[in-house]
Amino acid sequence: METRLRPATFRGPQCDGHREDSRRGAGFQDMTVDRLRPLTNDGWGFDSSCFVCEPRNAAGLQIPFHHDVAAQRVVAEFSLDERFSGAPQYVHGGVSLAILDEVMAWAAIAIAGRFAVTTETTSRFERPVKIDRDHTVRAWIDDVDGRLIRTCAEIVDARDRRCVTSAAVFTSLDVEQAGDAAGVAITGDAAAYTTRSS
Repeated sequence: METRLRPATFRGPQCDGHREDSRRGAGFQDMTVDRLRPLTNDGWGFDSSCFVCEPRNAAGLQIPFHHDVAAQRVVAEFSLDERFSGAPQYVHGGVSLAILDEVMAWAAIAIAGRFAVTTETTSRFERPVKIDRDHTVRAWIDDVDGRLIRTCAEIVDARDRRCVTSAAVFTSLDVEQAGDAAGVAITGDAAAYTTRSS
């Protein structure tokens, strides 16, 4: 019997209008190098120990994210073991939320071209994200309004059924704020991903 979670009063993120766009095009495995570009922290000029994406963080999830250039999406595939469970067979909800937050942050960087932080987020759990099963997470930009970047994301299972959806507002950082977040001055190419102070 399939577990399907349906909170009675929750209306959920307002990103459903983009659902069909997120499914259009080749599957993750079928994308070419020209279409799928790896996203890494290596070129920023500062160290990262990100819990979700950093491959050098042994305690982290080490999920590699990619920019699907043609579809203007950020995507990743992942499967997590029991170390990241809540219920014995389900990925902890907080871990799923961290993955969604990370994919939307990468969308702000790769698609909107800005370092940004989450200022508001809403999520809906429709199906469990299961331990030791293949899942895909994908995010896209819904709107950019000045420093505000509205993003949407979803985690789907191997049958492309939605497990968790999320909508968030990110606020882009100016060079001083980005330096505070990184712990070093932001210079060179990384400075292009900041917003002018207002």
